[in-house]
Amino acid sequence: MCGIVAYCACKHVGRESQVNGSDVILYDSSEQERLAEDLQKALDLIKYRGPDGSGVWISQTGYVGLGHCRLSINDLSPAGLQPLHSEHIHAVVNGEIYDYDQLRMDCIESGYKFTSTSDSELVVALYKRYGTPALFKYLRGEFAFVLYDGKEERVIAGRDRYGIKPLMWTIIGDKIVFGAEAKAFLAMGWKPEWDVHAISDCGWMSDDRTIFKGVKKLLPGQWMEISSDGTIQTHTYWDAEYPEKARTEIRNIDDMILQVREKLIEAVRTRMKADVPVGVYLSGGIDSSAVAGIMAHLAREEHVNLGSERSTRVSCFTIQFPDGSTHNESEIADRTAEWLGVKIHKKYVDEQQFANDFEDAAYHSEHHNCDLNNVAKYALSSLTRECGVKVVLTGEGSDEHFAGYSFVLSYFLQQPDWSMPDETLAMNEGLRETLYKSANSESARVWEAQGYYSHEANSPNGTNGPAAPESWFTVAFQPKQSLFSPWVRNQYGGIWDRGEAVLASCTPEVREKMLHKWHPGHTALYLCIKSFLPNIILAGVGDRTEMAHSIEGRPPFLDHVLSDYINMLPPSVKAKYSEEQDRFDAISSFWWKDAGSGIRAQTEKWILREAVKPFVTEELYRRRKQPFLAPMNWPVNGPLHQLFMRILTKEAIENLGFVDYATVEEALRDAFGEDAKPEAFKTVINVGAWVTLGRRFGIQKASVENSAWA
Repeated sequence: MCGIVAYCACKHVGRESQVNGSDVILYDSSEQERLAEDLQKALDLIKYRGPDGSGVWISQTGYVGLGHCRLSINDLSPAGLQPLHSEHIHAVVNGEIYDYDQLRMDCIESGYKFTSTSDSELVVALYKRYGTPALFKYLRGEFAFVLYDGKEERVIAGRDRYGIKPLMWTIIGDKIVFGAEAKAFLAMGWKPEWDVHAISDCGWMSDDRTIFKGVKKLLPGQWMEISSDGTIQTHTYWDAEYPEKARTEIRNIDDMILQVREKLIEAVRTRMKADVPVGVYLSGGIDSSAVAGIMAHLAREEHVNLGSERSTRVSCFTIQFPDGSTHNESEIADRTAEWLGVKIHKKYVDEQQFANDFEDAAYHSEHHNCDLNNVAKYALSSLTRECGVKVVLTGEGSDEHFAGYSFVLSYFLQQPDWSMPDETLAMNEGLRETLYKSANSESARVWEAQGYYSHEANSPNGTNGPAAPESWFTVAFQPKQSLFSPWVRNQYGGIWDRGEAVLASCTPEVREKMLHKWHPGHTALYLCIKSFLPNIILAGVGDRTEMAHSIEGRPPFLDHVLSDYINMLPPSVKAKYSEEQDRFDAISSFWWKDAGSGIRAQTEKWILREAVKPFVTEELYRRRKQPFLAPMNWPVNGPLHQLFMRILTKEAIENLGFVDYATVEEALRDAFGEDAKPEAFKTVINVGAWVTLGRRFGIQKASVENSAWA
């Protein structure tokens, strides 16, 4: 893992095949020296991503520059330093590439001469052997890279399939600039502005926009090519696929369970390889507990090393919230650790810790959140670093593939699963329709009780097309319209359907599959992995807050060999109907306490439960999904209340330019105390993040004149 920055310069740099026939800019030695200094300053701004060394390379003409700060994980020797070079190929790589031994041998047999044992060098070797886009077929893992082919005079950038590792880009003057985080651009002359349109229509969470105007993400599963004439072309090398809902092929359930188990074990095994110690984040849920259980099994039974450690006791890291919090899962984590025989390290996070870390977590996340989850993960990652562990396996991605969220379960009831025609709900149409209607109303109650945004309530007719209902939950976490200034609301002319931005980010081919090919449950899961998974969970609750403390997170559930198999499984083995609605232990989480017959009739993540049963306790096997959530209820005049009273001044809100101060003022009154309103607390958190980012980045005040509304 590491931080990367890069640039390429053209006289007529443009967007998406806009220009042709221009020439490369040539820089003299003094200008190249200045560019090298700028790259190093950019690296210094994200040095926490790679505190173990850095390097900068500028091409002979100054056309391309590459910078890299290193977090040493594989090949700790100086040979593992970057940028990487092989004849006319130069690259900087962030992430981990698995299947290293076999890929390395294949490249050696084809004539490539490795200069290190770093997995990152595989990107260069595979490019030289296969070119683009073929090399992406062989890249298994989490990665982002920028590569310069001096012979072809082109720059190639790529990102992993799920967006585990970040890669942003923007245009600054005559340069296209890349970075692992937007703050690196500040050293390259970037003058940040708010992208109010992307923030207000939720496009920052679904398409290639960010909350910063002109700063884009290379989307998961995509690669970019920049020619010497400044032409930018973006291509998709991978996308999630699901079976046709009309399939009637009968599949053996026992075989499916076994395949999921074997593929998950292999995904965990590959991620235990490192030249440094490897641990795991452990919560009270089945996902991280299954990963910990498999790691413990592999260490004890198959003598697989925990990275560089020859040990049978896995190091687990968990959070303990104040006593009495319904979100505190430390006790169940203790029971799991005792059963597995693993070491458990706890980070106690109270209100003062949240207040101390909020602004730093927002700065590193580079986006707003509707909860304090990213702050909790920021605190937890500090513990991991203190314990001398650089690599942790995590449970992210399981819910999005196994239907772990209660709010997607209604979509699995919307139509029969004809691939499993003997299932009760395929045979009993009346029962399925009754449960579907019940699940819909139950989900609405859950969202409303927690102060989340209701998509249907803000659409002119409750929908903007036949696929629109499948998108509402993806924007439920975003601020309501009333938070924005009148000039922002006026841009929408009274029709403000933020779910439409999510659907607009899908290609016409995908929209067609949603309407006619995929089961609605699979459509819902697809939208999960394209919206909040890469842009909230893997960003603010994943990479950014982990790497803020120089921690590399590895999510086995996002291994594409595993996930490609899971995606093609029948819907009813992910969310499985049972007449025994109380077969699972009830928990106090809002996800379930307001649920009725529609939601409770389904077992979320059923096939995962069966696959990992040998590796988890009976308690976890029977436990309902409990999401990782930080506490939301805090007292008046406590550390958090005082923090937001200090941050959310009238002057600070007006300096944002796109937020209605009266709404924030009201939220501050209602967000704390025994009668606190969840919606108000979410408002306070969102705006607190914007104010923090605006101050630390020096962002220009937004207005209708500079919003460049598209």
